[in-house]
Amino acid sequence: QVTLLESGGGLVQPGGSLRLSCAASGRIFNINIRRWYRQAPGKQREFVAAITAGGSTNYADSVRGRFTISRDDAKHTLYLQMDSLEPEDTAVYYCYYANVYGYDYWGQGTQVTVSS
Repeated sequence: QVTLLESGGGLVQPGGSLRLSCAASGRIFNINIRRWYRQAPGKQREFVAAITAGGSTNYADSVRGRFTISRDDAKHTLYLQMDSLEPEDTAVYYCYYANVYGYDYWGQGTQVTVSS
């Protein structure tokens, strides 16, 4: 069992920055997939960013160059640094983990609102 606790969402002006955190606890030693997703009102949940166990990263085209995914193994925490935020980035952001046995875990979601 893995528990994910997200934080860092909030209201920010266009062009601003936020850093989302996802603190993991439980049986995390078998985790091999770490991702961020987001879901805007009236839209399907979409992939945002991923990082592998080896540290390679992947981003959705809409955020590439503006967002950075990273992790701190000592703190068991996944991060999403969001820079140059746009109103179109407004959504609920979700942390997602999966382990080598095919079990997946979701955070509760944190609201990010980009508005003047």
